[in-house]
Amino acid sequence: MTFTTSLKEEISKLDINYIEDIYELTAFLNCVGEINKDEIILTMENASVARRIYKEIKEIYKVNPKITIRMQKRFKVKQIYILNILERIDFIKESIKLGSKISLETLVSNEEKIAFLRGAFLAVGNISNPSTSGYHLEFIFKKELLAKQVLNLLQFFKLSAKMIKRGYKYVVYIKASEDISDLIRMFKATSSLFYFEDIRIYRDHKNMVNRLNNCEIANQEKTLKVGLAQQEKIKYLKKEDIYDLLDEKTKIVADFREKYPEVSYQELADIISSETDYKIGKSGINHHFIKINNLIKRYEERRK
Repeated sequence: MTFTTSLKEEISKLDINYIEDIYELTAFLNCVGEINKDEIILTMENASVARRIYKEIKEIYKVNPKITIRMQKRFKVKQIYILNILERIDFIKESIKLGSKISLETLVSNEEKIAFLRGAFLAVGNISNPSTSGYHLEFIFKKELLAKQVLNLLQFFKLSAKMIKRGYKYVVYIKASEDISDLIRMFKATSSLFYFEDIRIYRDHKNMVNRLNNCEIANQEKTLKVGLAQQEKIKYLKKEDIYDLLDEKTKIVADFREKYPEVSYQELADIISSETDYKIGKSGINHHFIKINNLIKRYEERRK
């Protein structure tokens, strides 16, 4: 079962009031309703969603849709649920037409706005499984006006939704994990929210550990590169027979650097302090290597 399927099943089992039912069904009919002269056809792949929409149509419009179940064998075998509405067609068509004109102003309460979003998601929504891919939630519409309605509603709730045109369809999507989590919370899908949050926390922790590891590796590589370069400078001083021009404390630092080219300034300072009578810190190590660099610089200038 996909995460989209489990989320829609959980949403389909929520208890909501009659007004919310109306706006949820209005959004659903506008998204996937196929309107013909004498009938309205709704095609669904989720049995739980089909039961919910059947119940809402029956309670709101006082009609009994005809139910057909078919087996689709394209790509993989799955059941398709088809609802045919054959009664009160003109009245329902008018209701759908009014639904296409719904805006932020006509949806008075936040509950009504969320119900409309919920109906749209049940009809044309998809969400990627956070455990196997990136964070992505989308609505896929055939009508640009409906896509803009949903986009405006999402942005009303401060969710970072965007819209693109994909072929002849319009896609409204959210990629920010925090916003997807907020939308699932608005839908009151508690189990799906817990699952999503658990995966999100795990992935965020894993990414943080990876970043820290990468940073540590980079620092180690940088430290080794610096240490090897300093080691070569000390060898150069000895080769040119000017090593003895260094003072005794600088020679101590140079000798230990030759032994430990891979350690940091602080680690080198700790080693020297523990193995000799010379107590030194990180800044002291840096000061001595400045002396070494200056000696090499003066020597090369005189040679020129």
